[in-house]
Amino acid sequence: MTVVAAGLALLGSLFFALGAALQQFEAAGAVPATLRRLIRRPRWLLGGLAIAAGTALHVVALKYGPLTVVQPMGVASLLFALPCAAALRRRRPQPGELAAAAVIAIGLIGLVLVVPEHTGEPRLGTGGAVALLAGAATAALALWAAALQAPPARRAGLLAMAAGVLYGATATLTRVLVDGEWEPWFLLAVPLPALIALALLQRAYAVGHFGVAFAALQVADPLTAVAFGALLLGEPLPTGAASTLTALAAGALTAAGTVALARTTPMSPTPLPAAR
Repeated sequence: MTVVAAGLALLGSLFFALGAALQQFEAAGAVPATLRRLIRRPRWLLGGLAIAAGTALHVVALKYGPLTVVQPMGVASLLFALPCAAALRRRRPQPGELAAAAVIAIGLIGLVLVVPEHTGEPRLGTGGAVALLAGAATAALALWAAALQAPPARRAGLLAMAAGVLYGATATLTRVLVDGEWEPWFLLAVPLPALIALALLQRAYAVGHFGVAFAALQVADPLTAVAFGALLLGEPLPTGAASTLTALAAGALTAAGTVALARTTPMSPTPLPAAR
């Protein structure tokens, strides 16, 4: 069953990557790249369906295999996304892009593997939920503000990080809704950060540096969820010298790969205006 879980997670990563590539292709051609404009584009909607299918496959995979097997397979979406995006623009992915993406993937796998699995029931009260939403909103706002005057590659990364922070907060709330104790108003709180994150991510895609944006999203989302899980849900963090050193090395690899990816050719032929 572990092999089945790994296969489902890998297939889910392919769907997720294809969906992200389709949405980036459409977002780069829409000025401005607003959700109102993008939802009228069939290819962008098809990308959304592919992402939904990938997410569903990932959830099913978790029913058949352990988190330590399924989560690293999800990182493969980064390696799939660059060839998909390049194919849509009828060009070959550069060796430097794939090499940088591989380094980031190795780093993310290392980070995933050192985080202990939490088996307890998550609990989040009203105060904790408000702190989660306020913290995520503050971080996302700061990243968005920093992106306004940043050069293109950095702007794409900062906007995608802002989206990743909000997605991480959404994932934390969703985990509580699925497995724990929660207040009724949590159901109304979940869609808002997710929608804002989606809008920010399309702005990041529209800049043109797809690899940077997608990598930043893949990094910020799980790290935010892990941080909120540790701070608010009591979930464990890596302990011991070996785990700490592994986490530091994995973080360094991830950062180095992202910097290298930022120096590659943009996925958009022309510069796009700054996010507003």
